[in-house]
Amino acid sequence: MTQGEALTILKTGANVFLTGEPGSGKTHTINQFVEWLRASGIEPSVTAATGIAATHVGGMTLHSWSGIGIAESLSQADVDRIASKEHIARRIQKAKVLIIEEISMLSATTFEMAEAVCREVRRVDKPFGGLTVILVGDFFQLPPIARGREVKFAYASKVWRELNLITCYLTEQYRQDDSEFLGVLSAIRSGNVEELHYEELVRRRRDPSELPQDAPKLFSHNADVDRINAAELAKLKGTSKKFMMSSKGKDSFVEGLKRGCLSPEVLELKEGAAVMFTKNSPQGKFVNGTLGIVSGWDASGMPLVKTKDGLNISTEPMEWQLEEQGKVRASVSQIPLRLAYAMTVHKSQGMSMDAAVIDLSKAFEYGQGYVALSRVRRLSGVYLMGLNQRALEVHPEILEKDRDFRAASDAARDAFAEMSEAEAVTMQKKFVKAMGGAWPSEIAADGISWAKAGGKTNEKAGLPGRLAETLQAARDGKSLQEVAKARALAVSTIVKHLEELAEIGKLVRADFAHLIPIDTTDEIHEALAATSDDKLSPVFHALGGRYSFETIRLVRLMRS
Repeated sequence: MTQGEALTILKTGANVFLTGEPGSGKTHTINQFVEWLRASGIEPSVTAATGIAATHVGGMTLHSWSGIGIAESLSQADVDRIASKEHIARRIQKAKVLIIEEISMLSATTFEMAEAVCREVRRVDKPFGGLTVILVGDFFQLPPIARGREVKFAYASKVWRELNLITCYLTEQYRQDDSEFLGVLSAIRSGNVEELHYEELVRRRRDPSELPQDAPKLFSHNADVDRINAAELAKLKGTSKKFMMSSKGKDSFVEGLKRGCLSPEVLELKEGAAVMFTKNSPQGKFVNGTLGIVSGWDASGMPLVKTKDGLNISTEPMEWQLEEQGKVRASVSQIPLRLAYAMTVHKSQGMSMDAAVIDLSKAFEYGQGYVALSRVRRLSGVYLMGLNQRALEVHPEILEKDRDFRAASDAARDAFAEMSEAEAVTMQKKFVKAMGGAWPSEIAADGISWAKAGGKTNEKAGLPGRLAETLQAARDGKSLQEVAKARALAVSTIVKHLEELAEIGKLVRADFAHLIPIDTTDEIHEALAATSDDKLSPVFHALGGRYSFETIRLVRLMRS
């Protein structure tokens, strides 16, 4: 199934299991769906099975979202107690579409516990209390953590069956373009690793002296990662610099973001250190997984990174946010880098790499080797330090189940192929209406949709709801702090929304000029004009810290 075919099905409001091989575009497809929902005035609840995955998607763990925490089982009394918590009940009642990423790492028990709480809160005798549920993941990748007990995959749950999911199995490949390497990965995935595949990998084994120094090393155990990163940094001459993570929001949410963030709380670097970017650049300068070397420090003391492609990139802190119902509940800010000497296979899931040094001699979990190898784009970028038999094994139960998933996806594709475009659009319109959203063609002439959503008018024409609400709040003549308070968002997030509005041509000076303190613009304009690039740190320091970054960003908006 193609991404376009899957997206058509997602938009009908069906409960969907979106799966496919690594690099097939699962994340891209779900991001398109989320964007479409928001443009229709529907705010999805985005969750994930692990903290790392939750950080990637800007959501929270399903455990936190549903209130079940780290519980391994729940009695009915426990379900009642969780459902009676006001913030949990409010969150679940407001939800319309629930997205769960990395479903392969969620056990059937945890899946059922979260469902029981949703059903209790919503008082609707349907799976998850009648929510539209989208499950995303690949069961050939890392399974749930067992902790010494037998763990069943989520698909073994009765809830999975009750959801009546439509399976969308993506079959296109966007990460690897190396047919030889794809053959090896396909053999591992199908459980048909033969001697020739094994030999292909063995030919990529290298002695320590032959390993590239600037490629990340993937290990199965944390102890190896910590030891290597510390040792390699210590070898470099010069004084190290430390960059501290800052945070905003509720402590429990912040802690979850910190655990999932690939950049550490304390980032220690030296000139010459091998690093990896841990976030995608909005300007497209780098992506999560781009490798480079710290080549020095800019005038503000921020790291300068020279990538393998020869690009010189100035860095500055970026934010990881936890959003709920379109509002930022917590955020952490850090330089989007981490030492690239070593990381665990677990933390590499979801990344794309040009090259990696991989030690699979201690692989202990089904799918561990498959995940590690499939991070790399081409076989020429794989450098093996070791390989054991378990590294090439996938869970035997998944082999049979995968055939069922593929067959179900083929049937769904054929069924929707027989449907006319008009029929599909009718289904999609019904879904949007049922969720309280507005179909784009139903936007009123003055740009405001009067389709009710929770008693409020929906978004401006063509704008995601979060941007439309910020734009309206800004136009109401409030101060920047008042707008932030009214939207229950951080001031920096309000400015970010305004910048996004400007990028798509939906913002004029009159919308936000009143947000800038009087008699500040001339001085800030001069400082901006004296800066050769688009970084704000030099401007901030040139002005002696008298103006906030948000004020400087607003003045910069006036120049665009």
